[in-house]
Amino acid sequence: MIVFYDIPSKVPGKAWSPNTWKARFVLNFKGVPYKTEWIEFPDIEPRCKALEIPPTSTKADGAPFYTLPAIHDPTTGAYVSESLSIAEYLEKTYPDTPAVFPCNTLSLQAPFHLPFRAYLKVYFQFGVPAAHGVLNAPSAEYFRRTREASFGKTLEELLPQGDRAKEEWAKVQEGMGKVSQWYEKNGGKGPFLLGETASWADLFVASYLVYMRITWGEERQEWKEVMSWHGGQWRRLLEALEKYTTVH
Repeated sequence: MIVFYDIPSKVPGKAWSPNTWKARFVLNFKGVPYKTEWIEFPDIEPRCKALEIPPTSTKADGAPFYTLPAIHDPTTGAYVSESLSIAEYLEKTYPDTPAVFPCNTLSLQAPFHLPFRAYLKVYFQFGVPAAHGVLNAPSAEYFRRTREASFGKTLEELLPQGDRAKEEWAKVQEGMGKVSQWYEKNGGKGPFLLGETASWADLFVASYLVYMRITWGEERQEWKEVMSWHGGQWRRLLEALEKYTTVH
């Protein structure tokens, strides 16, 4: 059984991070048995080093940077980090499971995150403060310290207020509208980018939708608005993938 390394929170089910949800969605979609090991933010680097999980990038000073998700597959002995790399590994290692890169579309779907994150970049001024609110104390302190250093302002200053909040929120809707235009090119054949067939890109988008839902809560007005945007596109996508949101 695969060991899946994730970051816990205070919400039911604990899973909240869009980055780790990408890999969790893939595991659930493919039906590969796994169990979760929860690691708080300050413990990620020492735990990854101890297990020899590869870093995902480098820090500004050139030191290795360790992040989650990561998996350990006892069957092969492999440790794999980063959501797309995990998806590629699972696709190759478990070829008899449902494909997340159907019709050999890995090369087309791999760069999907670049325009998506560019369109959704404006959202993080709302999402980062919301995420901080659901974290356990050890992770919350680490998250605040590192994110405030990255943004150059406190989380309270990061969150737009008043008229500016309305203006910035309109930009979030506009960005998601650009993503919705990609979906419109499937000929109206289904809720997925490829129509009736779910793939990596859909799981990627759904990870951010789940992130919004979990960190805000379903009664939050902004969440209700997202579910109504673009003719209910994001509501239909999430409903179609809801069965893959189980946390093991």
